[in-house]
Amino acid sequence: MRITFSVPRNHRKKKIFRLAKGYYGDKSRRLRMAIQQVDKSLTNAFTDRKDKKGNFRSMWITRLNAAVREEGTTYSRFMNGLKKAGITLNRKMLSEMAIKDPASFKQLVTIAGSAK
Repeated sequence: MRITFSVPRNHRKKKIFRLAKGYYGDKSRRLRMAIQQVDKSLTNAFTDRKDKKGNFRSMWITRLNAAVREEGTTYSRFMNGLKKAGITLNRKMLSEMAIKDPASFKQLVTIAGSAK
């Protein structure tokens, strides 16, 4: 009897099982379940890489809001004042300043508050 798919099929199966290593229960041992879980995992990995950027941005905004409220203003007024003052710092750098260099961040808040 002639075997028609032995080598390519084994390569495909090995690839799937390598990707499914560490999955719970039969998802790492049975081919059909492994294929389904690997497909789902790769889809989630792609979308979560995209979502991570938005998650970081919302974290920076939350940090900034907390920092400027300690100075007596709100996030939206602070960002509007920075824009009117012509200061173009991104939210990541602003949140890092708020954490690591509060003195210069306080100066930014006063500049943003006085900008009209």
